[in-house]
Amino acid sequence: MRKSGIVIAAGLLLASLLGAGAAHADDMLGSYVARISDRDHQASDGYALDNAAQMVRQDRANWHKFRRRDSDDEGDGWFRTNDQRADLQRMLERGGAMSSSTKRAIVNGEPLIQVDVYENSVRVSILEN
Repeated sequence: MRKSGIVIAAGLLLASLLGAGAAHADDMLGSYVARISDRDHQASDGYALDNAAQMVRQDRANWHKFRRRDSDDEGDGWFRTNDQRADLQRMLERGGAMSSSTKRAIVNGEPLIQVDVYENSVRVSILEN
């Protein structure tokens, strides 16, 4: 009985350590606000973009690379380079980054969004439609 108690205690300790590591694995780095305007619905060479992840990425290219900024746009320190923006798009395409209603609002309109940036993910929410 004493041996099983030690095994249970060791298991609980291991579970708590793993849980604590997972909780800290995706710490929030910060957030920014951006207006996804008509100019963000088009790629740099003029073709229409297909989805919300591409449009949010284009917004960051317009901010950092092309300096085509909407008055509501804020800067960020995470998506300055093309490689960083490619990472942004990959994170946006994962489940949980944007709800289906958020995706629709971005594709069909010009919403004001907030992008919460974590170490390994992003989450987008609509502030104003």
